[in-house]
Amino acid sequence: MPSGLDSEGWDRRYAGRELVWTAEPNRFLVAETDVLAPGRVIDLACGEGRNAVWLAQRGWQAVGVDFSQVGLQKARELAAARDVSVEWVAADLLQYRPDPRAFDLVLIFYLQLPTAERQPILQAAAEAVAPGGMFLLVGHDSSNLQHGYGGPQNPAVLYTAPDVVADIDGGGLQIVRADCVQRPVQTSDGERVARDALVRARRAD
Repeated sequence: MPSGLDSEGWDRRYAGRELVWTAEPNRFLVAETDVLAPGRVIDLACGEGRNAVWLAQRGWQAVGVDFSQVGLQKARELAAARDVSVEWVAADLLQYRPDPRAFDLVLIFYLQLPTAERQPILQAAAEAVAPGGMFLLVGHDSSNLQHGYGGPQNPAVLYTAPDVVADIDGGGLQIVRADCVQRPVQTSDGERVARDALVRARRAD
C-alpha cells in the first residue's frame, strides 16, 4: 500500500485478471512461521490474499484486511480455488483497529506509508497480538532505494527494522528479530536483489 495510491488506485492496479503478485506465500512468511502451531491470524493490508490463504491451508483461522474491494475479490477467488475459508474485511487501516490481544499471529507485509500514518497502524497491530503470539512485519527497507531493486522510490514511505521496533515500543512485545534481509528478484536482465526490513516480535505467555 505505497503512499500515493488510495483504495481506488489499488482497485485499478488489481483490476486485471491475473494476480499482481504471485499466488504463493511470501518467502519470509514461510521461513518465520514454519514451526508455529496454527491459531488465529490476521493479515493487515492483505492485498490479493496469498499469505492468509496459505496459512488457512495449514489450519489457521485467518482474517484478511484490505481497503481494495477488487483485491479482496481476488482473495476470495484464491481461497475458493484452494478450498479454504478466510474472513475478508474491507477496511482502511488508518481507521481500522483489530481486537486487542486477539490473534496468535499478526502480519503486516509491505505496508509502505509515511511515519505519521504507519506508527498508529503498527501500534494497533502490536496490541492485537495475543499472549504467546507473534508479530511479523516485512517491508521495503530504506536502503533498497540506493542498494536494492524495485519497490517504492519515495523515501518517505520506506523504513528500517529499527524504525519498526521504535514504532511498536511500549506495546509489550519482545523483539526476537530485527534485520535488513535480502530477497532475490527474477528480472529480464537476470536475478537482482531487493532489501527488506523484517521484524519478528512476541508477547510473553
